[in-house]
Amino acid sequence: MTNTPEFSEFPKMGRLSREVIVTEKIDGTNAQILITEEGDLFVGSRTRWITPQDDNYGFARWVEGNKSEVLKLGPGRHFGEWWGSGIQRGYGLKGGDKRLSLFNTIRWCIYGGTPQPIKAADPRTSKYQDILPACIGLVPILGRRIGFDGVDHILEDLKLTGSYAAPGYMNPEGVVAFHTASNVGFKKTIEKDDTPKSLC
Repeated sequence: MTNTPEFSEFPKMGRLSREVIVTEKIDGTNAQILITEEGDLFVGSRTRWITPQDDNYGFARWVEGNKSEVLKLGPGRHFGEWWGSGIQRGYGLKGGDKRLSLFNTIRWCIYGGTPQPIKAADPRTSKYQDILPACIGLVPILGRRIGFDGVDHILEDLKLTGSYAAPGYMNPEGVVAFHTASNVGFKKTIEKDDTPKSLC
């Protein structure tokens, strides 16, 4: 008698005609902050946990130096880009000026901004964005639309106007189009978009 294999259902698909948030793709290094329910703090790069003694462009050292503010993010995994002086393009920042810009533009509002309502599954409930600590930024939102139409136009505008993350810097990398219904982001770069990053 054969054992019945475990059943796997076909995954649900997100609807294409849903909101897409287009943000600037910043050329730095991937950053992760994990805060546990118990308040423990872990710092990571794209592939590993890091410490001030085994760091990635000074990110763990920066988190340690700003620990009380960083902990205000609350429990969860917080992903972003660590960028600036000495990292990839540098964006014209000098003298060790490095910045953290989180990716989750739905959840967060920059310090000093006005929190916006967050769409809820139940329209009877209202929820607003949380405000980031002053030392943490967000990737700039370049546009919101239904579906992916117009993303190429936003990319062309970025090429002409320069970086929104670092105004005046005229060599931005590209955009990320985040499809909210499927919770997936797609990147598109101004240069070498057809070439895998490993070959650039």
